[in-house]
Amino acid sequence: MTERGPRRGVAARPGDLDAWVRTPELSIRRTSDAHFTARLTIDVTPALRGRIKITAFQRGVTVAEMLRALLSGEFPDDGEPAR
Repeated sequence: MTERGPRRGVAARPGDLDAWVRTPELSIRRTSDAHFTARLTIDVTPALRGRIKITAFQRGVTVAEMLRALLSGEFPDDGEPAR
């Protein structure tokens, strides 16, 4: 049997929240010189996924475009809360 190394805290809190949020990760991809994208995975029910896909199709956009716009409106870049 092999020995395991010391366990690391998966959910350890960062010391500097702003630096932690802006730190590039392996999942971040460069789409141009000035823009980065990061993958965000969430779990939704099959019914909700279907409603999202139908709505995106009816609006003539991709699911990703629609959800980016929704999230951008909820979490504006000015640092102020949306609500």
